[in-house]
Amino acid sequence: HVQLVESGGGLVQAAASLRLSCAASGRTFSSYIMGWFRQAPGKEREFVARIRWSSAITEYADSVKGRFTISRDNVKNTVYLQMNSLKPDDTAVYYCAAGPLFSRFNVREPRRYDYWGQGTQVTVSS
Repeated sequence: HVQLVESGGGLVQAAASLRLSCAASGRTFSSYIMGWFRQAPGKEREFVARIRWSSAITEYADSVKGRFTISRDNVKNTVYLQMNSLKPDDTAVYYCAAGPLFSRFNVREPRRYDYWGQGTQVTVSS
């Protein structure tokens, strides 16, 4: 069965960097898009970034553009989220997700994605 396992979260100070990893297994993801979402306490889950597995085309939320970079390693079947210049507002549980390449739902909508990881906590102190 499909598994997405996130790792790399932690507690850091503002302006620090973290790299999140999402190890994917259980199927071929070449026809999928991979997304990172985050959810802060009391807030809805929000889109952070996505990458098309086959072509590496990327897209970012305005709030993280220029600071975060999403990438994938085809050999390791792993998706990464490099987060630089972290801010306290970036504090949230970060989730990895996988969804079909073609869908009636926008890539920024959580319902686009069929598979989700368990999440990893990122806390940024000021």
